[in-house]
Amino acid sequence: MSVRSGARGYILRAACVIAGGALALTACTTNTEDNGPKVDKVQVAKVDSIAAKLPADIKQSGKLVVGVNVPYQPNEYKDPGSGKIVGFDVDLMDAVASVLGVSADYKEADFEKIIPSIEAGTFNLGMSSFTDNVERQKTVDFVDYFSAGIQWAQQKGKAIDPNNACGKKVAVQRTTIEDNDEIPAKSKACVEAGKPEITKVPFDEQSAAATALVLGQVDAFSADSPVTAYAIKQNKDKIEAAGPLFESAPYGWPVKKGSPLAAVLQEAVQHLMDSGEYRKICENWGVQDGAISKSVINGAKA
Repeated sequence: MSVRSGARGYILRAACVIAGGALALTACTTNTEDNGPKVDKVQVAKVDSIAAKLPADIKQSGKLVVGVNVPYQPNEYKDPGSGKIVGFDVDLMDAVASVLGVSADYKEADFEKIIPSIEAGTFNLGMSSFTDNVERQKTVDFVDYFSAGIQWAQQKGKAIDPNNACGKKVAVQRTTIEDNDEIPAKSKACVEAGKPEITKVPFDEQSAAATALVLGQVDAFSADSPVTAYAIKQNKDKIEAAGPLFESAPYGWPVKKGSPLAAVLQEAVQHLMDSGEYRKICENWGVQDGAISKSVINGAKA
């Protein structure tokens, strides 16, 4: 899955993604996304029985201090007009905070500094499309809220099999799992079977990879499933999913190891799942394929 190599472990994330219309290209250095969608907030009520279980210090402060790294559209990125951090993850965390009767206070940080800041008590939790895995569970606990994997996209009506793309052109973002591992491994298998190799077409930005597909310059692109789902939502007349997502793993919110906050967050997001509000938030951002029905703590087994 996508990003700076090694930054996120099993599922890595893209540094820049589709910014809106098919031809909109976003510069990573601006740390904003142009022409983003206007997504309605799902209004959520406080649940006193869950809110009562918040740790005393958080209850007293009235806020959850959340470490976040942007941009990663559609999960978390800066609205170019207001400068506020918005996205699927943000709407879901805001809903969880509403259940708990507090506000979410988002603090930007380098991705690799978020977990150490949670350990130090600077942040209550992290929210940056973290993959829950057993290695990270040695340091923090994860409240799982989503399932992500690799997802290919193709032009409408032009079927591509991700498991048999020999001789095809496939766009990726540079330094991602797709660039470094997935496509090279699949191309090697093609050659070993006596078939043409896959022509990997790397781009500095995921938005450029998606645009190349929209324009027919490549046969497909491969990226993290939320990124692909959002690109499809933004270009639904031009591109579509190519097969199911694969190599799924949970996204989770990291909290300090052994903290009672984990169980409170789990109960709050489970309430949203049971009420249907979680599903609505996923649908608003076009990422419902990764929606889960049960939140667990430290659900990853690998």
